[in-house]
Amino acid sequence: MIYDNEKEKMLAGKLYNANDENLIIERQAVKDLCFQHNQLLPSKITERKNLIKKLFHKTGENFHIEQPFYCDYGYNIEVGENFYTNMNVVILDCAKVTFGDNVLIAPNCGFYTAGHPFDIEQRNNALEYAYPISIGNNVWIGAGCTILPGVNIGDNTVIGAGSVVTKDIPSNVLAFGNPCRVIRSI
Repeated sequence: MIYDNEKEKMLAGKLYNANDENLIIERQAVKDLCFQHNQLLPSKITERKNLIKKLFHKTGENFHIEQPFYCDYGYNIEVGENFYTNMNVVILDCAKVTFGDNVLIAPNCGFYTAGHPFDIEQRNNALEYAYPISIGNNVWIGAGCTILPGVNIGDNTVIGAGSVVTKDIPSNVLAFGNPCRVIRSI
């Protein structure tokens, strides 16, 4: 398939140039919206929600995102009902990031769809790739977790604090560690 621009390559999971002028412009606009969100008084809940609705592709009616919050594009993020993130959550949404209903995210977590090739020349030419992340329903992600490109986490799962999730985690389990692994069923 032939792609017309770097954004199409990014969204298709192909190597793309992250320094593309149009992508930089999009990221800058989103950084401004994140800055606005993060500077609002915490009590300005309606205003904060309205900014997030401008940022995200889809939200449920009931969601709450603590400040500060950061993302790259916003339009690749979908959250379900009763979604909650605590402070210092980062979503690098170069690919789609989907959260189901009743998802709880503790402080200092990162969801990173972007990755860099091992090839030095490609990496030095600002090429990267992005693979989607999917988080199921009724998931709790503990403090300080890192979710890497292409990971799917199943329904009713708990990811323990400090985990680095490099591979898919099934439904109905407790998983933790670096790398994150299933500990037991729940």
